[in-house]
Amino acid sequence: MTIVELLERNSRLYGDEICLVEINPEVKETRRVTWKEYELMEPSPNAHYRREITWHVFNEKANRFANLLISRGIQKGDKVGILLMNCLEWLPIYFGILKTGALAVPLNFRYSASEIEYCVGLADVDILVFGPEFIGRVEEIADRISKGRLLIFEGDNCPTFAEDYKAMTADCSSKNPGITLWEEDEAAIYFSSGTTGFPKAILHNHESLIHACRVEQNHHGQTREDVFLCIPPLYHTGAKMHWFGSLLSGSKAVLLKGTKPEYILDAVSREKCTIVWLLVPWAQDILEALDSGRLKLSDYELDQWRLMHIGAQPVPPSLIRHWKSYFPKHQYDTNYGLSESIGPGCVHLGVDNIEKVGAIGVPGFGWRVKIVDENRQVVEQGEVGELAVKGPGVMTCYYHDPKATEEVLDHGWLYTGDMAMQDKDGFIFLVDRKKDVIISGGENIYPVQIEDFIRLHQAVHDVAVIGLPDKRLGEITAAVIELKPGMSCTEEEIRSFCMEMPRYKRPKTIIFAEIPRNPTGKIEKPKLREKYCGVRLVEAQITN
Repeated sequence: MTIVELLERNSRLYGDEICLVEINPEVKETRRVTWKEYELMEPSPNAHYRREITWHVFNEKANRFANLLISRGIQKGDKVGILLMNCLEWLPIYFGILKTGALAVPLNFRYSASEIEYCVGLADVDILVFGPEFIGRVEEIADRISKGRLLIFEGDNCPTFAEDYKAMTADCSSKNPGITLWEEDEAAIYFSSGTTGFPKAILHNHESLIHACRVEQNHHGQTREDVFLCIPPLYHTGAKMHWFGSLLSGSKAVLLKGTKPEYILDAVSREKCTIVWLLVPWAQDILEALDSGRLKLSDYELDQWRLMHIGAQPVPPSLIRHWKSYFPKHQYDTNYGLSESIGPGCVHLGVDNIEKVGAIGVPGFGWRVKIVDENRQVVEQGEVGELAVKGPGVMTCYYHDPKATEEVLDHGWLYTGDMAMQDKDGFIFLVDRKKDVIISGGENIYPVQIEDFIRLHQAVHDVAVIGLPDKRLGEITAAVIELKPGMSCTEEEIRSFCMEMPRYKRPKTIIFAEIPRNPTGKIEKPKLREKYCGVRLVEAQITN
């Protein structure tokens, strides 16, 4: 079975039921009239613009786009890029590509014009679909990337260098094009997040995609009564693969465009959401809004909200304890994954294991896990080593990069580059990225452990610990700290707070600055190293 067959099944069984809702609380507009569109019935400063679509219309839209692509020469194995912000059109376009047997190639909405050009070239994209937010960037490179490629614009007021998606699909058949697909067929190319360098193209087959559906539904138990709130960008495996649980269960999902605490709580309340996936910064923002009294839980209907889960980065245990003080009945899960392992779920905490908060968990449904040394030999329990995973969701390869593929794939095992340890109960704790480990005076220092401790300070909103060059020690630890709004703190206060840590873990340098994160919530440490490694660090001489 493939996920295309799941969509056909849902259209057949639940055709008239709402499957997707789009809410944009920041933009009031009436730009599309072909799908049901209306203002929320009750006036609200937090939710203005709402659209919805049924499973039947979703499937018809996917079929129309598939038939358009076929009419333009797209065949099995070709590649079609998607450069769109989250919207109701995103998933029908994605499924339309898959229905032709072509590969979907989602692109990061933050890419610059040069990065778009690079990724389109690397993935051998034949057609690029883009939205109004990207007109300027695509126009900048249109002369170069349009040679041999078709540019399709989804939106109003189509630019002259592209063709109009709505006009092109209007007369296309809404029937399934009937292309036979197998689980071993190539399905999609995703790009790595780029937090460790320029993005790599990650090739997955249909087996990976359907396994992601099964993993998500197995872990979080979606039923047809559940409503999933999806906030992260759909170009990333994390958001889409969590939504795949809704696809498998035939349940509704809400695409929220906006991450302010009031937007999230309002969407949960109005749409009766039961499952919400949050990134750490968004959960922190909600807690701070509740702590300050700016938002009150009594203003929202939240009793149906049963599960909050987090992934994409290590989760501070203090955050979850704080969260449970406001939402004591919530189930909680941590999801670990990589785009190379089709997103979240190859390791997960499990909703019944709240006492193990701080761990990323145990092997996910259908996954195997091991922790190895530099020779890829399994380490003793309790020792730190590199995490490796194996299962049906492992990527086929890095597209056009056999050397990089060989470095991380070995006999079906994916070597993640993440350092981890396993406790006596079999739960895995993420220690840090292999490349982020700081070696100071011959001692291995794991930044995540220091970050978790510093986050306990009442004035700290976010923190990133990086290594900076030092002539004597090789590297020293530097803590880049972002304070909560309206809070103040000094270096001396942080140093005093850190005295409870072992001496070698105490940061030698304290920097107060904003923490850069990518759209999936991961700290962009290369940017911090680039910014601060060349700065004269007065504090580097301090010894504690």
